[in-house]
Amino acid sequence: MKKFVNTMDLKKFGYLNMDISNDINVKEEIVKLKNQKNAVILAHYYQKGEIQDLADFVGDSLALSQKAAKTKADIIIFSGVHFMAETAKIINPEKKVVLPDLKAGCSLADSCKPEEFKRFISQYPEHIVISYINTTAEIKALSDIICTSSNAMKIVNYLPKDKKIIFAPDRNLGNYIRSQTGKDMIIWNGACHVHEEFSLERILELKENHPDAKIIAHPECEKPILLVADHIGSTSSLLNFTKTDKGKKYIVVTESGILHQMKKFSPDKLFLAAPPKDSTCACSDCNFMKLNTLEKIYNALLYEMPEIIIDEDIRKKAEKPIRKMLEISEKLGL
Repeated sequence: MKKFVNTMDLKKFGYLNMDISNDINVKEEIVKLKNQKNAVILAHYYQKGEIQDLADFVGDSLALSQKAAKTKADIIIFSGVHFMAETAKIINPEKKVVLPDLKAGCSLADSCKPEEFKRFISQYPEHIVISYINTTAEIKALSDIICTSSNAMKIVNYLPKDKKIIFAPDRNLGNYIRSQTGKDMIIWNGACHVHEEFSLERILELKENHPDAKIIAHPECEKPILLVADHIGSTSSLLNFTKTDKGKKYIVVTESGILHQMKKFSPDKLFLAAPPKDSTCACSDCNFMKLNTLEKIYNALLYEMPEIIIDEDIRKKAEKPIRKMLEISEKLGL
């Protein structure tokens, strides 16, 4: 039996603050509810390990978007952050999309406000707008093509050589792509707090202690870190590199959640989380990503809340550039 749900909890906590009996095996109940309700649990690589292990599919933003576009489930429980759940809802308007904690936001998405971005792009009417998936539905609705770190470089190269581009919101990813492609790009000045918190000095100290370790970094990192990296790539690219590379030790410069998958696939290798500038921390975690818990997923499945709701006009406009991304990705075999 469902208990009475006080939806005021959502405003206060961002999730359903419902007590769970100690007699309940949360993992088992999640599996039961998922099967009963024809639900699917999608989880990002940056989620806690126990969530990744329970999810139906774990991936980066591109893979999760592709999975969400093809799912036959009636309910999508998105264990990630808000923009990811929004993306799933945009391409699945007929399905119920639930985010276990509504406060699971994104500093990068927050760095690009719709009204400011609208004024910004109006200054460059001849430019095509490519926006990173780490944006709100409103920003996607103002864009021509969406990209992820997995396909951004290839999408930029897919366009005609003389095509002028606005890239938003991550300045580090945008500058890296511009340096690699030579394209004419105007870049929005946004950033991810996790990837800008890494300390080059402390990474190099770690490298001194582990001279045989390879430095692998996400392109959202600042340029000095990318200059010392042995491999630069999206979260899935970093994971795949560690699977196939002959090395045995890696300094991983991205959110530490990916280490869970790296250790699962390569238990014989050593993975070192890159340290942030804060000397008291050993790794750089996304606090938003870590807001989701198994208990919140259980309540989200049980009560089918908090549900993602998007204005239909915005949703339709935002769907076009996402579909464009998926179409180009399919053409390029991504």
